Amino acid sequence: MSAQESNTAATEQKQEVAELATQVEDIVLDAEGKPLSKKALKKLEKEREKEQKRIEREAREAAERAAREASEVDCAKENYGKAPINMSQVQSGTKWTEIKDLSAELAGQTVHVQARVQGSRPTGSKMCFLVLREGSATAQGLLVVDNETISKQMVKFANSESLVSLVAKVVVPSEPIKSCTVGDVELHVSRLFVISQVAVTLPFSIDSASWSTLDYERDPTLNRVLLHTRLNNRVVDLRTTANNAIFKLQAAVSQLFREYLTNEKFTEIHTPKIISAASEGGANVFRVDYFKRNAFLAQSPQLFKQMCIAADFGKVYEIAPVFRAENSQTHRHLTEYVGLDLECAFREHYHEVMNMIGDMFIYIFKNLEKRWAFELATVRKQYPSEPILVGDKPLKLEFKDAVALLRKHGEEMEDFGDFTTKLEKTLGRLVREEYGTDFYMVDKFPLAVRPFYTMPDPENPMYSNSYDFFLRGEEIMSGAQRIHDAGMLRERIAACGVPVDDLIEYIKAFEYGCPPHAGGGVGLERVVMFYLGLDDIRYSSLFPRDPTRLEP
Repeated sequence: MSAQESNTAATEQKQEVAELATQVEDIVLDAEGKPLSKKALKKLEKEREKEQKRIEREAREAAERAAREASEVDCAKENYGKAPINMSQVQSGTKWTEIKDLSAELAGQTVHVQARVQGSRPTGSKMCFLVLREGSATAQGLLVVDNETISKQMVKFANSESLVSLVAKVVVPSEPIKSCTVGDVELHVSRLFVISQVAVTLPFSIDSASWSTLDYERDPTLNRVLLHTRLNNRVVDLRTTANNAIFKLQAAVSQLFREYLTNEKFTEIHTPKIISAASEGGANVFRVDYFKRNAFLAQSPQLFKQMCIAADFGKVYEIAPVFRAENSQTHRHLTEYVGLDLECAFREHYHEVMNMIGDMFIYIFKNLEKRWAFELATVRKQYPSEPILVGDKPLKLEFKDAVALLRKHGEEMEDFGDFTTKLEKTLGRLVREEYGTDFYMVDKFPLAVRPFYTMPDPENPMYSNSYDFFLRGEEIMSGAQRIHDAGMLRERIAACGVPVDDLIEYIKAFEYGCPPHAGGGVGLERVVMFYLGLDDIRYSSLFPRDPTRLEP
């Protein structure tokens, strides 16, 4: 507060006192309705004068303090402030240290850091603690007035969620810092410049968006940031350390998928997403205008994957968007998601491919725990879950055996029906109890519940050479041996009521000769969701699309 502002406040307070004095003079009755004595009136007047003096004294002290601070020489004015807009003016060659890389091994060293100020906590006028966040990592910063390089003005400077560049000494604290992911060191800041300042009030604080279910249980008065609010302000929501870690893990799943299949000699392909007809039949497609004719967004790369096998690619995979116009408002459905698809020619039996896919998932799950342990711990701090139970090989059940297991425990299900979400979850619980695993595959699904290109079981045509993979009791991948004979394919297309004219180019690929093959499609967001034990797929979708959400 400036000296002028303090004088104005004092004048206003004097006016309030004068009004109070008038009111006191008008008081002539006590609480019982009797006239006040002169002694009582005199006492009230003294109290009024005493209050007036107190107000005047506080105003005078505030004005003196403001004037004193204004006249103080800011010894740190060269060490903090708002940096010029970065237009790539210079290249200093500075070596920058990431928050996650801070450790006791750097104790005593001076480091350069760029981070967001997630929060600041002043302690008096000469000390301030900062929570510095970069990606999934946080560390504690400390500013202490020394009247040489750090001033009171500098201590007051940093704003929450501003992006700052700072120079600091790495110091080992007397006790570990439990409130930050980096707890064995803190940063004693000597220089601090704002690179980008928050210009508006955040829709919610990063701290409130980071509370876990355990926090809500401990303190029911906490205001929960609802998922709808988070998604409407997704850029802010994605700044939480848990969300940052979720999408690092999502990237890791894609990386490991690509890593494993590349080692297995697969070729990565990129298939069209604008197509002339529904790729798998049915009405769940998005129609788009395409130069005065209709086109559709691809429901999957299925037909193109198989055409590549017919083209003798042998083994192919793709990581790309998939579009499904399903009006499903559930915890696990999206209208656009990332598909991890693969297709593979085999020599003798589709189990060659099915077992390879099982091994691929084991590879992904075990490497996530080994190589992304920090990100997993960060997510589990906000969204507590137990690591999945998984062995060296996936459990394999036939469909009829899974049905028998459900019936054994009182569930009703048709012989040739399909699992409902409820039955999937029940089966997952029973498998965990009886087999000690959260990951398993179910083979030989009924032919009637599978797409037209699925190969029938040669021993029982009511079943098929198809399989699903499950994690924590919900499906993460569907696959099968595909029909590679053109005549058989035409029969199945007709039996399923799919317009054959829409699939002429697809059928033609098999008329040229195609090896036996199998494959499957994985929903990336589902894998991440179930692996981390999240309760809604929208948490694992960067900017989710569902029947009601088309932005941001």
